[in-house]
Amino acid sequence: MAPSGRDQDRTDDNPSRCARPPRRVAPLAVCGAAAAGLLLAGCGDDGGKAASPSAPGSPSGSRAPTVTGPSPAPERPLTTDQAERKALVPAAKADWEQAARAATGDVTGGKLLAVELKRAPDGGPEWHAEVATADGTSHSVVVDGVTGKVVKSSADTDQDSDDKRERADHLKAARLTPRDAATTATGRRKGTVTTLELETSDEKTGGGGKLIWKVDVVTPNDWNKTTYDIDAADRAVLREHVDHD
Repeated sequence: MAPSGRDQDRTDDNPSRCARPPRRVAPLAVCGAAAAGLLLAGCGDDGGKAASPSAPGSPSGSRAPTVTGPSPAPERPLTTDQAERKALVPAAKADWEQAARAATGDVTGGKLLAVELKRAPDGGPEWHAEVATADGTSHSVVVDGVTGKVVKSSADTDQDSDDKRERADHLKAARLTPRDAATTATGRRKGTVTTLELETSDEKTGGGGKLIWKVDVVTPNDWNKTTYDIDAADRAVLREHVDHD
């Protein structure tokens, strides 16, 4: 007999008295398989589309072209003088100041007039110095460029009274020391001092016949030589010349 309306209401209010529907297993399994398929196909990217590999040779599959800058300019070959400086300057372990101390120490009462780095007959470096006493008598002193020791010293021959007087006057008039001159030059251009010489400037170069220290500085990056004319009275730089040869 069919339940009455009241009985039907009681039946609906009591779930335990109703038959539970069967679990829907198949649809869940299908969804799981579909989800796995989407993962394998690369779903979940920003566009929601599966990424497909590009065919070889296609624009999207080729590598971005490598961008390179301009090729460095080839180095210029050294001139004969530059190559000579490159070989000689690093070989001189004793600098100009060591050579000057050795030379002036070898001549009693001597003061430095000039010192220059040169190549010795055996190919090594040596410093050639000119030292003068108070009366202007000149002495030539050779100092080993590696050890800094005197290897030869002698008074110059054929010195007349005029030459002696001029040298003596130069030594008295020079208020600037050799070290002051070297410091001034290397303050303008970093490098190695290879020449220091007390002399009168050339009228043609605009020095006006002033007493100057001529200082040569060799720069190791290009092996050029820069010559400075420095006023021996007030340290002013009267001339600067770069020798690119």
